[in-house]
Amino acid sequence: QVQLVESGGGLVQAGGSLRLSCAASGRTFSINAMGWYRQAPGKQRELVATITSVGTTAYADSVKGRFTISRDNAKNTVYLQMNSLNPEDTAVYYCTTSIRNSGRAPWHNYWGQGTQVTVSS
Repeated sequence: QVQLVESGGGLVQAGGSLRLSCAASGRTFSINAMGWYRQAPGKQRELVATITSVGTTAYADSVKGRFTISRDNAKNTVYLQMNSLNPEDTAVYYCTTSIRNSGRAPWHNYWGQGTQVTVSS
């Protein structure tokens, strides 16, 4: 059984910072690219940032220069450092990744439970 457990959300004032973490546990033989999505009330879930297994990153235009995604492969953990937050960043943030539990097993996609980020003006 594989689980993605997120932490680090909360309430912050505009201009502030938060750091989200997402740790994968269970049978994690190999972890592929990892990413963060977010979903604001009444809006579709949108991609925020991704990072490959070798550290190549990509960002949504709306967060470029403010957010930084990173990962610690030894800890099976992905992070999202969010700076200069504004009220438009308010959403539930989800981490996602593909994992296989052996060298010959297929890849399976997993999602975290989500963590709320609220930015007050």
